Amino acid sequence: MTARKHYASGEPCWADLQTRDVAAAKTFYGQVFGWTFKDLPTPDGRSYAQAFVKDHLVAVIAPQNPMQEAAGTRGQWNVYISATDTEEIAEDAVHAGGKLQFGPEAVADTGVLAFIEPPGGGTTGIWQAGTHVGSHLFNEPGALAWAELLTPEPQAAVAFFQQLFGHDVTEYPQDDGGSYSTLMVKGDEVAGIVPADEGDDAGWQIYFGVADLRKAADAAVVAGGELLVEPEDKPETGSLATIQDPQGGVLSLIQV
Repeated sequence: MTARKHYASGEPCWADLQTRDVAAAKTFYGQVFGWTFKDLPTPDGRSYAQAFVKDHLVAVIAPQNPMQEAAGTRGQWNVYISATDTEEIAEDAVHAGGKLQFGPEAVADTGVLAFIEPPGGGTTGIWQAGTHVGSHLFNEPGALAWAELLTPEPQAAVAFFQQLFGHDVTEYPQDDGGSYSTLMVKGDEVAGIVPADEGDDAGWQIYFGVADLRKAADAAVVAGGELLVEPEDKPETGSLATIQDPQGGVLSLIQV
């Protein structure tokens, strides 16, 4: 495993889970990924958990805020895109036809955070690294491996991220007449944008790597989760499955 020490602007760099039951989520994802955890206090006296693969920090499981808890909001995975200047991205997002949902806000000395929304929807975290660069591993078992935005306005979303980060784009025509777009940084595909099914809300689908897809999917079911998409092998994308944890958080798995 090679630790990541830097992410270029425009690359997905981090993912975290907001959930109503941190302890239960730790148990679930510990069984799926073999994660170990370090508990740390939140400012309001609760605690969150850093998740590790061996000694490498790969995610955080955090409690929902009181409004989310009161509303019965299901668990939610968030993805963050690396930026050199979060304040500039936040300003540009509004000019590019998106929305600023939160921030920018410094998180102690770890970095600067904002949440933005592209045209068509899909909350997107923006992260300007301080002491925390993001996931120490990428595209490894137990670590963030891919992210794709499902949106009713894919072309508007592509143009939005191009304007913010200068992504190059590759288009892959689909059998239904649509197109799967990949955002590129320095010649590498870093994220996807795909048309959402009719009636579905926009949002990011996040993939974590696993060494054995069937074993990880079975572990999710044994741990009390639900298998939303059975493991399948797709020639163009590899072996994939989608799971839902007991608190409603949805996460896809990809064999790496």
